[in-house]
Amino acid sequence: MDAVQAVALGALQGLTEFLPVSSSGHLVLLQNLFGLKEPELLFNICLHIGTLAAVCIIFARDIGRLFLTFFRMPSLATTHGGLGRLLEEHPDARMIALIVVGNVPTAALGLMFHQVVDTIFGSVLIVGGMLLVTGTILWMTRWAPADGRSVASFTVRDALIIGIVQGLAIIPGMSRSGVTISTALFLGINREVSGRYSFLLSIPAIVGALALELKSGIGNAIPIGIIVLGTMMAAVVGSIALMILLSMVKRGNLHRFSPYCWIVGGVALAWGLLM
Repeated sequence: MDAVQAVALGALQGLTEFLPVSSSGHLVLLQNLFGLKEPELLFNICLHIGTLAAVCIIFARDIGRLFLTFFRMPSLATTHGGLGRLLEEHPDARMIALIVVGNVPTAALGLMFHQVVDTIFGSVLIVGGMLLVTGTILWMTRWAPADGRSVASFTVRDALIIGIVQGLAIIPGMSRSGVTISTALFLGINREVSGRYSFLLSIPAIVGALALELKSGIGNAIPIGIIVLGTMMAAVVGSIALMILLSMVKRGNLHRFSPYCWIVGGVALAWGLLM
């Protein structure tokens, strides 16, 4: 892998990790295009660290507030008359609980199926099929209600369903951000909360996925300069893409990404059949 490939893959990861078009799917396609038939696991891990940094930058205020609330929960529970009452009355405490609950099915699915996903990671056909599915899900958000429920009425059931969907999004070609935000909208959660929850929910999921990949081994050695270059590009482009997506979610324009997913998915299917 050279510097040009590292920049291209880093920019692609940053752009597609947050825009609902599947970063893993695009990495598979570009790696095949570059002739990198085996996944460069160490490099992919570092790209995800770059996009994780982008989430932490954009949501720094939310993350700081949630950490403060977490460490104050024992005293807050006392002043609110118990943990149950605290979770009902305190939005940040409730969000913490919803993030934990949502990541339970994600972790279970990740542990059960990550080895299967590793074996199909390079499949262009699977990427193409899942991009078509992602595009269809995004298109259906056109009929999601414009005004939805707030964090106060966000239930454990909602969090579990979104967590299951996030777990299924380990399949390359299925956009994690696209399907989790869409599912939240279908459940009647308002647009702003849907976007915010999706990305806060992703932080433990990304960390867990990185841990699994590190446990599996880091693959061939890549020069440190190449890794740093790709990681920085993923962080910078990812921050911009995340701000763009959040703005589009608030305006109800998530479906505008559907044609792109359908086109790339169709091309990937044709490519896979001809390979």
